[in-house]
Amino acid sequence: MTGKTSEKPEERKVTPSSPIGIFDSGVGGLSVLQEILRQLPHEDVVYLADTARVPYGGRPPEEIIKINEEIIPFLIDYGAKLILMACGTSSSIAYPVLKDKYKIHVIGLIEPGSRAAIAATRNGTIGLIATAGTVNSQAYQNALLFLKKEIKVFAQACPLFVPLIEGGFIEAEETKKVAKEYLKPLLKEEIDTLILGCTHYPLLAKILRERTGPNVAFVDPAEEAVADVKRLLQKSGTMKSKTSAPKYEYLVTGSVVQFQDLGSRLLGKPITHAKHVII
Repeated sequence: MTGKTSEKPEERKVTPSSPIGIFDSGVGGLSVLQEILRQLPHEDVVYLADTARVPYGGRPPEEIIKINEEIIPFLIDYGAKLILMACGTSSSIAYPVLKDKYKIHVIGLIEPGSRAAIAATRNGTIGLIATAGTVNSQAYQNALLFLKKEIKVFAQACPLFVPLIEGGFIEAEETKKVAKEYLKPLLKEEIDTLILGCTHYPLLAKILRERTGPNVAFVDPAEEAVADVKRLLQKSGTMKSKTSAPKYEYLVTGSVVQFQDLGSRLLGKPITHAKHVII
């Protein structure tokens, strides 16, 4: 553990060199950070992993909103120029309530992911795997039908995926068995597109692909969401220049050692200076 604080840092003036704020309940949002690294490689990032409260998916909506109302101001005080909800549950439940509440842009995953799925489908039959909170919110279902009323959407809650991933059991036989059961009803409906509706799920892409075969298009909402972030930064003139190397800061509400160990393996680069924070 490299640091621990219960105090918020002094609020910093937002500039092009201010970081993008990303948060998730755990390591799942690192799949979104990977997309930031690909599309916006010069940007500084502050990543908050709320591992003390993982998983979010089974929590009541009012609790999800309250958690977001704690995290978003924390990241704004930390100096974030824009916040990306790297969490499907937060995006489906809290984003509609909070998206216009703050002085900086807050970006969710639902609309970008839905746009990408509509573009990807060929037969108009889309599958969604997500947390119970996201599935029950109907956020993706409503967004997809708003974009194209003729499509069919089949959703499957996958409550065991996040605990398995956070536990480091990504390629375990138990995870493969669970994936088979979750995907079975969707494949029966002959989906041709699958939305990975939780940011943890791209980390399971290999075992999911083993079950779906090559003909089902996978949609990672992070790709389109980060493209939205890039457009917003360009429009507002707050994109960071290429003159200095990017900095990545990691804040963790739970075990720093566990986050650094699993996060380093999943991100494919070492995470060594995460800080413990209390929100």
